[in-house]
Amino acid sequence: MHVVATAGHVDHGKSTLVRALTGTDPDRLAEERRRGLTIELGYCWTSLPGATDGPCVDLAVDLAFVDVPGHERFVTTMLAGVGPVPAALLVVAADDPWMPQTSEHLAALDALGVSHGVVAVTRSDLADPGPATVRVRAEIAGTSLAGARVVPVSGRTGAGLDDLRAALVTMVEGLPTPNPAADVRLWVDRRFSVRGVGTVVTGTLPAGTVRVGDVLATDDGLVRVRGLQALERDESAVRGVARVALNLTGDVDAITRGSALTTPQAWHHTSAVDVRVTGAGDPPLNPRLHIGAADLTVRHRPLGPGLARLSLERPLPLRIGDRCLLRDPGRRVVWRVDVLDPDPPRLRRRGAAARRANALAEADGGARLADELTRRGIAHRDRMRQLGVPLTDGDHLVAGPWLIGPTAAEALARRVPSLVESHACQHPLDPAVPVSVLAARLGLPSPDLVAHLVRPPLRVADGRVRAPEADSLPPAVAAAVESVRRELISAPFRAPTADRLRDLGLDERALAAAERAGLLWRAAPGIVLLPDAPDVAVARMRGLEQPFSTSAARQVLNSTRRVVLPLLERLDRLGRTSRLPDDRRHVR
Repeated sequence: MHVVATAGHVDHGKSTLVRALTGTDPDRLAEERRRGLTIELGYCWTSLPGATDGPCVDLAVDLAFVDVPGHERFVTTMLAGVGPVPAALLVVAADDPWMPQTSEHLAALDALGVSHGVVAVTRSDLADPGPATVRVRAEIAGTSLAGARVVPVSGRTGAGLDDLRAALVTMVEGLPTPNPAADVRLWVDRRFSVRGVGTVVTGTLPAGTVRVGDVLATDDGLVRVRGLQALERDESAVRGVARVALNLTGDVDAITRGSALTTPQAWHHTSAVDVRVTGAGDPPLNPRLHIGAADLTVRHRPLGPGLARLSLERPLPLRIGDRCLLRDPGRRVVWRVDVLDPDPPRLRRRGAAARRANALAEADGGARLADELTRRGIAHRDRMRQLGVPLTDGDHLVAGPWLIGPTAAEALARRVPSLVESHACQHPLDPAVPVSVLAARLGLPSPDLVAHLVRPPLRVADGRVRAPEADSLPPAVAAAVESVRRELISAPFRAPTADRLRDLGLDERALAAAERAGLLWRAAPGIVLLPDAPDVAVARMRGLEQPFSTSAARQVLNSTRRVVLPLLERLDRLGRTSRLPDDRRHVR
C-alpha cells in the first residue's frame, strides 16, 4: 500500500478529485456535506494499474488518500494528516489565483521534506489550465516538490484523470521501501468507539509491522492490538507504509489525536530537544510544534545561529533526524525543524547555550555513533538505540552496555592517577580507592567503567584501584606489624591481647591495612594471626579424633578460648570445619 495526502486551498476541489479517483466520498460528516467543506481528515482508497514497464509491470498499486481540510482555520488538522505521510497530491484550481493557503500548505510540505508529489490543476474544464500550470511550476521550483509532475484535470468531467492516475503510480513507485522490522511509531489521527468492539484508532504507519496481539506503548501505559484493518479489510499483520485502524484494549483512556503508539522500550520520550531551525526570521517564544499527527505548544530558546532548544509541554517519542515544523499561527509562517538531539544535556551555567551551539554546529541530523560519542563522551547502548543511532564498530571502548568515545576515554584515564594519589594522601592506611568512589569522582554512570580506564602501573584488584605503593604500610605501622608477626611465629595461635595491640599503636584501621597487605589475618575483631593460620589450624585439627571438642582444638593449637572460639566460628563460615548439634566439630 502507498499513502498520499492531499494539500491545497479550500474549495479548490481536493475532495471532488479524490472522489473521482476512488469512487468514495472522503467527507464523512454531515456538516462537511452540508457546507461542502472538509473539516476533519477523510480517508479512502483505490487500486490502480501498475507501471507499464520495469519490475512492477502489470502489478496493481493500492493507493490510500488522506484528504485534509484546506480552510485556514483547520491548518492544524491538515498538518495532522500530512505529517506522517511520505507523498502528497497538491491541488490548485485553474479558475482561481494562487492563494495564501496554498502557499502555507506548500511551505508545510517543504518544511516536512515531502519530496515525492504530484500537482493537479483542477477545474480545467472551467478555465485554461496553462497560466495556473506556469504559476505552479514557478512556486514549487524552490521547494522539496521541485520537478513534480503537473497534471491538468477535471474532477467533474473526468478529463485528465487517467494521466493523473499514471502520474500518481509513477510517483509512489519511486518511494523508498520502508523497513518492515523497524520500531513502530504510529501517530494517532482519529479515535472513536464502535459498539461491541471498543476503542478504535487510525493512523498512517510509516515503517515497521503491526500484528494482532502486539503490545504497544502509549504516553501513559500499554495497549494490546485486539484487531487490525487496512483498506477496510481485517488483517493479521500490516507493514508500513499503510493506513491502519487498530482495535485497542488496555490503557486507552488518554489516547487522542497526536498520541503515539510505539514499540515498548524502543523510543526515548523527551520534553526537551535540540534542533536546527530553517526559515525566514526567528520563531516566536511559544510557537506550535507539528510532528506526525501531534500538535503542541513549545518554548523556543535560541542557542546560536539556526540552532535552538525546544521545551515541550508533554513528552514525545523523538529520534535524531526526525523532521517536523514550527508554526506561528498569528503570522501563518512555518519553519523547518531537524531534530539533532532528543536527549540533550541541561544548560546550567552562564555561556552553556553558546557552548552547546558550538557542539552542534556541524550536526546535520544524521544518526552516527561516532558523532554522538564525540558529543556525549559516554552513552548507554539502549539509549543510542532509542535515539535511532546504529551501533557500529569503531575506536570507542565497550564496557558492558556502556560505550565510551576515544577522546572521553583518554581524558578520563589521565585523571585517574591524580585521584588515586589524592585518596592515598587522605587515607594512608587505606590508599587503594574503591571503584565506586573513583567512579563518583570521575562522574561515571557506572563503577563497571573504571576498569576500562585504569592504566599500568595502576591495577584493579578486589574492587579497588591500587598503586604499586598501596601494598606497603607507613613505617611506624609496618614496624608494629612486624613485632606482632615475630611473636606469632613462635606461637601461631597466641594472638596478642587488646592491650598489647594498643601499646603497639595498632587500631582496627591499621590491622585492616595489614590484612589487605597480606601480613596478618583477622579471625575476628581484635584477634589477629598470621595469614596461613587457617591452613595450619586445619592441618593440626585433622590429626584429632573426629569429631573433636573445642577443648581438644585448644590443646592441639596451644591457644586459649579467647582465640579458639572465634577462630573455629570463622573456620565454620569459611567451610573449613563443620559444627555439630552437640557443639563438636569435624574438619571438612
